[in-house]
Amino acid sequence: MNFDIAMKHRSLSLRVTVIGLLAMVFAEGSFAGDRPAAHLHEHQITIDATKLVPMSWWQVPGVTPSIWNSDPESLDAPKTSERRDLSLRPGKYKFISFTFDFPFTVGMNGTIDYSPALDQCVQGRGTQTLIVLCKRTYPHGGQPDPYYDQKPNNG
Repeated sequence: MNFDIAMKHRSLSLRVTVIGLLAMVFAEGSFAGDRPAAHLHEHQITIDATKLVPMSWWQVPGVTPSIWNSDPESLDAPKTSERRDLSLRPGKYKFISFTFDFPFTVGMNGTIDYSPALDQCVQGRGTQTLIVLCKRTYPHGGQPDPYYDQKPNNG
């Protein structure tokens, strides 16, 4: 007799637990695990390379078509003559043109960051718009970077 009562009690407890869980699901709309984690949230990032003249093409590997196709007439890569909005998750990316490439990141809050060494050629740090100003970094404005004046250590 005690065994039957214990089994009925366990069965009732299990039903109450299942009903409680279902009520939580319907009340919340979904489990918390169903919501996208912050690192999976896509942000609208604008790439603006319109200052580059003459017109060329650029890419963000894994996001836009490659610039390394042999036929410019059928090239689907973005042109420097137009701004392009990309949906990017937080993480590391690379802007690539035929003459200049650099890494940049999209933060968890959807803002762009890149090396301060690129400040003469790239703008938009802390915003959602990456502006590319230069076709190449050396020489820029006729002034070579001091890095290139270094002499090897013969010690």
